Order: sequence, then C-alpha cells, then structure tokens
Amino acid sequence: MDPVVGENASGWGCGEACSNSSGNYNWWGPPGQQAALFSMPELVLVTTLCVVLLAVGLVGNTLTILVVRLRRDLRSTTYLYLCSMAFSDIFIFLLMPIDLYKLWRYRPWVLGDLACKLSQFVSEACTFSSILHITALSVERYLAVCFPLWAKVLVTRGKVKALIGVLWVLALASAGPVFVLVGVEELEDSGESECRCTQYGTSSGLLGVMTWLSNLYFLVPLCCLSLLYGLIARKLWHRRHCANRDRSNRQTVKMLAVIVLAFVLCWLPFHVGRTLFSVSLGSSPDMYYISQYFNLVSFVLFYLSAAINPILYNTMSARYRSAVRSLLCLSARGERPRGRGQPFPHPHFPPLTPQHSQSTSYL
Repeated sequence: MDPVVGENASGWGCGEACSNSSGNYNWWGPPGQQAALFSMPELVLVTTLCVVLLAVGLVGNTLTILVVRLRRDLRSTTYLYLCSMAFSDIFIFLLMPIDLYKLWRYRPWVLGDLACKLSQFVSEACTFSSILHITALSVERYLAVCFPLWAKVLVTRGKVKALIGVLWVLALASAGPVFVLVGVEELEDSGESECRCTQYGTSSGLLGVMTWLSNLYFLVPLCCLSLLYGLIARKLWHRRHCANRDRSNRQTVKMLAVIVLAFVLCWLPFHVGRTLFSVSLGSSPDMYYISQYFNLVSFVLFYLSAAINPILYNTMSARYRSAVRSLLCLSARGERPRGRGQPFPHPHFPPLTPQHSQSTSYL
C-alpha cells in the first residue's frame, strides 16, 4: 500500500490519477502544494489505529491457522479457504511498517528498488488472492446448498487444495506487472528518490491496464457474490422447515455473507475516493482535499479488512470459539498440542462423519 501523503498521489506512486488495488495511493496535490496534507494529530491517530489492527490481525490470523491445522474437526473445505486467507492477511500485516514509513516520510526513499517493487507486489497479490478466495468459497457454498449431490463429487479436500493453489498462482500472475510498473526514480526538481510509478509504466499504458484490473477484481466478484447469495437465500427460504443440514447451511452462509459485507464496506471508500479524485482533477481544491481524506480512511480500512475475519469467526462460530479456547487453555497449562492427526479432546463435539468432512462444513 502506498499511503496518501504530500504532493505525490497515485496508486503506485505516480504523478497521474492512478490507484492501487490495495487501497493506497499518493497523488499529486494542487500546483505548488509541497507540505503533507495531514496534521501531526491525524498521522498519530492513523498510526495508532494501524498498530492496534496489526496486533489484532497477527494474533487472530495466527490463531486461525493453528486451530485449522491442529483441530481435525476444523479441516473442512470451508476452513481450508479461511486458513489460506489468514496467510494472505498475515503477509499484508508484515508490510504495514513500510506503509507507515511511507505515510510519514515518502521521500527520499532509502529502502532500495527491490523493497519498493516487492512490497507493492506482495500487497497486490495478497489482495487479489483474498478476493478470489472469498469468491471461490461462496461458489462452494452455493453448490453445497443448491446442488448438494454435485457438491459431494466436486468439493473434496484434495480438489479444494488444488484450487487454492490455482487461486494463488492467478493472484501472483495478476500482480506480476507491478514489478515493471513500480520502481525507485529520482525527481527532476529536487533529485530525491521516490518509490513510485515509473515513467515507462505511465507512457506504455500499463498503468491504465492495472487500474482497470483492480476495478474488475472488485466489481466482478461483487456482482457474482450478490447473485450467488441471492440464489442461496431463495433456496434456503423455500426449504426453511427442513432438517439440521439446512440449519447448518444457514449458519455457514450467514457467516460468509457477513464476511462479504465486511469486504465490501472496507473497500467501498477506496473506490469512492478514487472517483472523487478523478472528478477533482482541474476542479476546486476543496474536492481534492475531500478525496484525500477518503484515501486516508481507505488506508485504515484496508488493514481492518485483513484483521476483521478472525473476529467474525469468533463471533459467529461456536466451533471456532471452542477450538481457540482449547488451544489457549493448553498453551496456558504448558501442554503440547496433539499432532495433526489427533484432535484436541473436547466433549462437546462428536467426531465428524465422512460426509461432514466434505463440503457441508458445520460451524
């Protein structure tokens, strides 16, 4: 993420109206604007919020990975997706110190060209990966609810693991052009180095392509998710008096729908801010400053979106809460967790049957 500061303001540090799918950008300010747009109290507030999110996100996502790997009753296909998303969120948080550094001091850039390119690439790839995981998981829930017989054949642990690998490859490939788009360049007026969009990225049209790609990664999944959850809701409504499996499906779908809603709310300000900025070009300075504050809000929401998922799991899933509680209790007593093939002893949850370990995961 490239935070919003000073006169440089584009998604990949460009001097034009470009934006980063991760939600940070540094855009050129009004002519003659040299000072940072935000006051010291505002920078301190944003930094404090981000540090809190860093602590919550690292702990929460690490616990998600541990409970999925150590609890056999949490190795359903649904939790495989959630575990992979947790890895993605951890990578995002590991990049936060660089983003905060840019927020406070975006020039001169002293971390080198590799850090500039790699930080932006990892941020883009993890963002794309999370979006693809949410979409794939929603498709799986659609199959489990609307076509349960097909789901038993199509949705297995082996196939889901392979699909997760494909999703990561696709995300990495989509973010690959960032290595060409972003780099360290010296400014002609001051001679200071800056991590920004390269002149080649701007002149070749690559910047426009990546901007459209980031838009597609938000709008296309949003349309697909709206359609899928609409169909799922209609199916469950017609079967609202059915047996326990439908009640479990309702709980699963409810949690996933909240995750999707959180994703939309966290990313919407980014797109609103970018739209406002495109409108503000050549317009009044007031509109420009409004767009910059939207960008600052989206900077915080980007990290909120990476920290909130474990909180939602804990709030909405009794099984997840029990697994985390068991893990923390064992750690507090100094006991070693059991091996991967051995579940934690817990009297409240009977062993899963083979059908439960497939697509119809109980939360």
